[in-house]
Amino acid sequence: MNPIEQVLEFMIEIEKLKDVHRKTRPVGLDRFENSAEHSWHVCLSALMLKDYSNEPINIDRVIKMLLIHDLGEIDAGDTIIYASETKELKEKEEAGLRRVLNILPEGKADQYLSLWREFELGESVDAKYAKAIDRVPPLLHNLNGNGHSWKDNNVPKEKVFDLNSRIAKGSTELWDVLKGKLDKAVVDGILK
Repeated sequence: MNPIEQVLEFMIEIEKLKDVHRKTRPVGLDRFENSAEHSWHVCLSALMLKDYSNEPINIDRVIKMLLIHDLGEIDAGDTIIYASETKELKEKEEAGLRRVLNILPEGKADQYLSLWREFELGESVDAKYAKAIDRVPPLLHNLNGNGHSWKDNNVPKEKVFDLNSRIAKGSTELWDVLKGKLDKAVVDGILK
């Protein structure tokens, strides 16, 4: 098959990400966000907040990680971050990612799979920042949506603070601002 045709086939396949529904609602909307919308939102967020990374980052690599990291959800579906991530779920997500990436021309899949693994490990400077930013849109959805997914999924404030405190690994300044917003959400009764 012609390499351009393979990329076009990949583009058609990733349209399925638009039908993977997440557990949060976009600010001001009554419907749930889909994973494709999340990818766009998190990439733009990473670009706008890049100056607040703890260390210098390669924003192009970060955006690539963020664009790739949810593609496995086409097969695996989305799981709320506050549910425990099992080894089985990660394996299913990686298998789905491999399937989707293998549509691309020879030699392309490995570089993107490598970025996904780097993101999942969260050890490099770029991955720490990418993982931090990946947490921001769902927080904003809840903070500006009366804590809807926290309440619907019985997520206690301790779990919200614990999981999201990892944002500080990528940006302490960003975490300080968001922690203040979470503290206010507790005072306002949005987060219990």
